[in-house]
Formats: sequence, structure tokens, C-alpha cells
Amino acid sequence: MTETHPTPSGERAARDFVVRAAVPADVRTIRDLVEPYAAQRILLAKEMVGYYEAVQEFVVADAGTPGDGRAGTSDVVGCGALHVMWDDLAEIRTLAVDRRWLGRGVGHGLVVELLARARALGLRRVFCLTFEVDFFTAHGFHEIDGTPVAPDVYAELLRSHDHGVAEFLDLAHVKPNTLGNTRMLIELD
Repeated sequence: MTETHPTPSGERAARDFVVRAAVPADVRTIRDLVEPYAAQRILLAKEMVGYYEAVQEFVVADAGTPGDGRAGTSDVVGCGALHVMWDDLAEIRTLAVDRRWLGRGVGHGLVVELLARARALGLRRVFCLTFEVDFFTAHGFHEIDGTPVAPDVYAELLRSHDHGVAEFLDLAHVKPNTLGNTRMLIELD
């Protein structure tokens, strides 16, 4: 099924994929999508168990053909996760698109869904750490300096063992993983 959806520039683009919640059967494909970006140090690599533990945070872009006669088939061409960090804050992480699908609205569809999930959870702000500044700017994100949380929240977040939270806090031990990345934030309606 082909759908049309507005792009960040307001144009309408045909979309021959659907964005859906990830399921455990998608985890190996998610890892395979992330792997080339992790090799280039664009995304953080994770152990397989980490993907399984976080599968409920992920959405995928599925270009499989429903009703094509192959039960349970899918063709995952993109993924992204929404990781809740605090009562009003989450991070978009692990956003990856199959390179053959770049420029076809997959990243846009994933971000739109992740922001909708953030709103449904009552979150007010979403953070990302990215090399794709123009892409996220087109979706309403802006660059930030420092860590936009109160000192008491900062102290609580320091207790997290999650590397993404350490990146958000801009801690020294994650600096080698974040060199060249831009810290961005969007305030939701």
C-alpha cells in the first residue's frame, strides 16, 4: 500500500512502507541496520541482548507487502527508538535507515512516529545526539549547550547505567563516542 505524507518541507511524498512497533523477530534486522553506522562511529553498537531488552522502545519502517502470501514476512528498512529519561524527557536514539532507502521518507516517518509516542506519554521534550543536524532541524529540533535539566534531576540521571543518558549528560567517559555529534532538543506542544 502506498500512502502519502507531508515531509518537513510541507511537500507530500509517496511512502511505500509502514511504521509499526518493533517485535522481537525484528531485532536481528535492527542490529543489521545499525551495524554499518556503528562501524563508522555514527551510532553506538549494542550487544544483541541490549536490543532485545529495549525492543519495546523501537519502531520500524516495514516495506514488506501485506498479504503477499508469505505469513509473517516483513522487510524492515529503518528503525528508531524512544528512550524515556525522566518524567518530561526522552531521547530519540538508534535511528537508522537502510542506505538503499535514504531520501524516501523513512527517517521522517520514524521521527514523526517517535514524537507522536512521546506526546502520547505526556513528555514535553525530546533530545537527540546526531550528525544529521539539518534533518533534525527540519523536524523542529534546535541545538543546545549544556544539559537542560535541573541540578536535582542531573544528580538522579548520573545514577543511570545507560550510555545514552551519559551522552545526554555530556559526561567525559563517553566523549570518544560523541565527538562531532550535535546535541539537539525539541519542545513538544
